[in-house]
This record gives sequence, structure tokens and C-alpha cells, in this order.
Amino acid sequence: MYIRRDSKAMKSTDSAKCLGSKSLAICCLLLHLLLCIRPAVSQTQSPSRYLHNVDSNNNNNERLHQILKGSGAGSGTTQLNWPQPPKQTIPDVKTELAKLNNTYVYENAWPANNVKLGAVTAVSFDKAGNVVIFHRVDRVWGQTTFDNRNQYQEKYRGPIRESTVLALEPATGKVQYDWGKNFFYMPHGLTVDPEDNVWLTDVAMHQVFKFPPRGGDGKPALTLGDAFQPGSGRKFCKPTSVAVLDNGDFFVADGYCNARILKYSRTGELILFWGQNTFSGISYDVAPQNFFAIPHALTLVPELQLLCAADRENGRVQCFLSSNGTFHSQYHNQLIGDRLFSMAYTPAAGGQLVIVNGPTAELGIHPEHYNEVHGFVLSMRSKQLVSKFGPNNLQFQNPHDVAVTADGNEIYVAELNPMRIHKFVHRSLAKPMSLSASKDSRDGAISQAVGGDQVPAVAVHHPSGKAILVASLMLLFAGSTFALALIFARRRKRGCLPFGARSRRHAWEKSDGFKLGGLLDRDRNGFEKLDQQASDEEQETKTLASAQYA
Repeated sequence: MYIRRDSKAMKSTDSAKCLGSKSLAICCLLLHLLLCIRPAVSQTQSPSRYLHNVDSNNNNNERLHQILKGSGAGSGTTQLNWPQPPKQTIPDVKTELAKLNNTYVYENAWPANNVKLGAVTAVSFDKAGNVVIFHRVDRVWGQTTFDNRNQYQEKYRGPIRESTVLALEPATGKVQYDWGKNFFYMPHGLTVDPEDNVWLTDVAMHQVFKFPPRGGDGKPALTLGDAFQPGSGRKFCKPTSVAVLDNGDFFVADGYCNARILKYSRTGELILFWGQNTFSGISYDVAPQNFFAIPHALTLVPELQLLCAADRENGRVQCFLSSNGTFHSQYHNQLIGDRLFSMAYTPAAGGQLVIVNGPTAELGIHPEHYNEVHGFVLSMRSKQLVSKFGPNNLQFQNPHDVAVTADGNEIYVAELNPMRIHKFVHRSLAKPMSLSASKDSRDGAISQAVGGDQVPAVAVHHPSGKAILVASLMLLFAGSTFALALIFARRRKRGCLPFGARSRRHAWEKSDGFKLGGLLDRDRNGFEKLDQQASDEEQETKTLASAQYA
């Protein structure tokens, strides 16, 4: 019995060991499977990992998955734990925004009304000082424009037939030259380098192009990426922007999918690249370095030898050493919010970043968060906002890019909806303000999808407030004059003029006949000599008064 019991015990022990070994093997296998199928941050990460306030079943889920699709620099499996430092509490964002000064005056009559535009995606300056813009004409980036593999779905439409690049005279807004017909499919970024070459990105073609000054013969001098083939490595996936150093080396923001920045020699040889894809859903005062949620625009800070990138969906600007890509600094402000679309640098006032933010993100935003869409001026020294600006001191709807002159006196903002280019002049140089037509507020604007730039297909230019006022005054004067003439004519026909009895008797006295001097109740007959000088002064005064509203 003992032996049997021992045998049974041994059998039980062996069974237990066997079961334990099997259980351990199963656990190891399951753990291995979990590790193998764990998705990369940049591809199929659950939206709730980033956006704790989003229902994973809503329509935004598909958009987020599309925006996170990609490979290359963002395809690593490193899990990023975003820090949660306490933010500075602002009791009322609306009140704090109202405290910011408006240091730029809006030129609502610029550009000329005969300039017809599609969604304006980028703005820069050529060597002559012209404002060079990139626009989509009749193309709209919608939810079905790309599939889940980032393949462009409207190639059958062919390239845009009209000019996509326009150069506008800065004073009048008249078109100086245009080019870019029958080449681009979905324009995005534009930069004019120190040698006047034009660099453009097309998110549909997944390519970067360098054109000679003013477009040359319409053929690019340099092309990077494979047409309509998204990818990583030496391919791009929806590249967004280019910045060019004085020596000809240049940077490309490979934005929507790969979330990386690449540096090339002037001949197009890859030097280095950095960046990983991550999407926090909200902005942070302190955030991990070198991680991007759509590097959407680039600008250079020559004095500090920095390259700065607009980290769009993380609501911040990250700056790196242009020599080797080492992280240098970042700029963020809660008044700007969780989305920062573009920025431009000016050395004015010790170095400033001119920034445009975007409408409240559809993903991961707290309902109680208040958001206003403005242009902002941020001091790089203090990292504080200096001022804000907007059309007629109101808000933008969907600004996409911004450019500022080196002296900081003029700012130009490219907007998707409404489809137009805006001009602002520093208040110290602006002419006296007059009544102007206010644009429609952003309340009726069509929301912009995070993964694309969706806009309506019609641009409307409103008449100037000055023109409306002058026309109204002219009509009022003409109507009043006609009414008075009619009254005088009727009273004269009845023999009853609007003057005193003595004057009427004196004017129509039979013995002396008609005397106009008597009709005007003069003490002497006839008229005084016309004071020509006084009439000129009066006319000049009237002309000047009218000119203020012209």
C-alpha cells in the first residue's frame, strides 16, 4: 500500500510537473503572441491609448487610424509614456485671450478681387519680395481622398489644369506671374530658397520637388520620392514642408505618416533623419523630445542655427540644431491650444515666432476646453505670447500656413476655408482704421478633419466697407437734393415760395420786376463777387474727407 501510495504520489507529482510545464509553456506562448501582435505606435494603436475621452466606436476612430498609418521612422515598437506634469491653471482662457493686444492691422481689400483661389495651403516670399502662394484650385482633401494604405484615390482626375503657384505684388495683391499647370494633384508645402528656387510638396504624389526660379520651364530640377508610392526609407508618405539653408542643404518634413525630419545635401543625398510618430491627443508644456504628431511646417532661425517644426497635433513648436538634428528647445502656450498648424520666424524684437493654430481638434478634446483660432506672436526669449491677430480682429476659420517679412512688419496667412490669402500690417505702419466689412465668424465653418484638409469649393470676396459707405452717402445726397428740388418746384408753381412775405413782395414787385437779390433777402441788388480761393479750399476739404472712406 505504501508503495502504491508512493507510486500514486509519484504519478501525481509527475502529473503536476507535467501540467505545470504545459501551463508554463502555454503562458510563454501567449506572452510571445501578445508581444508579437502588439501594434506599433505609428500604425494601429488603439485611439483610447492616446485619447482617453474618445468613444472608440465613433467616426473619429477611422480618421485616427488613418493618420497613424505609416512606417519608417515611426514604425518602432517603443511604447511612449507621456509625462503628466501639472499645467498652469488658467481660470478663463477667453479672458486671457482678450487681454492680448492686436498689434497687426488687417488689410481686408487685399488681394485684388480678380484673384480666384482654391484652398490656399502655403505662402512664402521670392527674392523680389512678391508673396508666392500654393493653392489647390478645385481639389479638396476629403475623407475618401486616400485609402487606409495612404494611396491617393483620385489619380483618374489627372493633374490640376490651372496654375497652382501665384506670385502677388505685396502692395496691391495683383498677380505678377503664375505657373504650375498640369503637374500637381494635391498641393501642400511651398518654400522659396535664398537662390529663388521653389520647393514644393504634393501629398497625393508623396514627392518633394525643386523648381528653378519662377518655375523655369515647368520641369523640376530635383525630385525626391516615388510618384504615388507612399513608403519609408528613401520614400515619403504625405510630405508636408521644406526648409533650405544658405549652403543649399535642405530639410524635409515627412509629416502625415512617418512623422520624421530628413536632412539632405544640396544635391539630394540623405545626410541624417530623426523623429518618431506619436499622438498624445492633447498638448503638453513638457513633452518627449523628437516625437511628432504630424510635423506640419518648418522654419529656420539663422541666428541660433536652429530648425523649428510645427508639431501640429501636439500643439507645440520643437526646435533642433540644424547641423545635427539635436533637440534644442520647444515652445507651447495653453492659449494656443492643442493644435498648431504653422509658424514663421522673424528676427524683429529679439526674435519672434509668428504662429497660427487651428480649430478645436475633433479627437480627444475635452468639451469644456475653450478654443479660439488666431495668429499669435511669441517671443523666443521669454517663451510668452506678445500679441494676437486675426481678420478684422476676429478669428480665422482654418488657417494652414503663415509667412512674415524679415522686419516683422507684414504677415501673410494662407487659409483653407475661406479659400484666401490674408495680409496684416504692423499697427505702427498701418493707415488710420476705417469701417470695414467683417468676415463671417467661424461658427458656421465646416470642421477640418485631423487627417486631411477638407474645405468647401467656393471662395467669396466681400466688398470693402469704405466702398459701401461712400456709395451710401452718395445715394443719400442725391436723393435729398432731388426731394428738395421737387418741393421748391411745386411751391413756386403755386406762387408760394419758402421765404418771408417781405422777401416775396420785394422779389416780385411789379414796379421793379424780378430781383433775385430780393428773393434771397439781400439788402442790395445782384450777387457778391465769387471768392474763388474759398471755394477751392472747401472743395479740397470735401475731397480729403471723402478720401478717408474711399
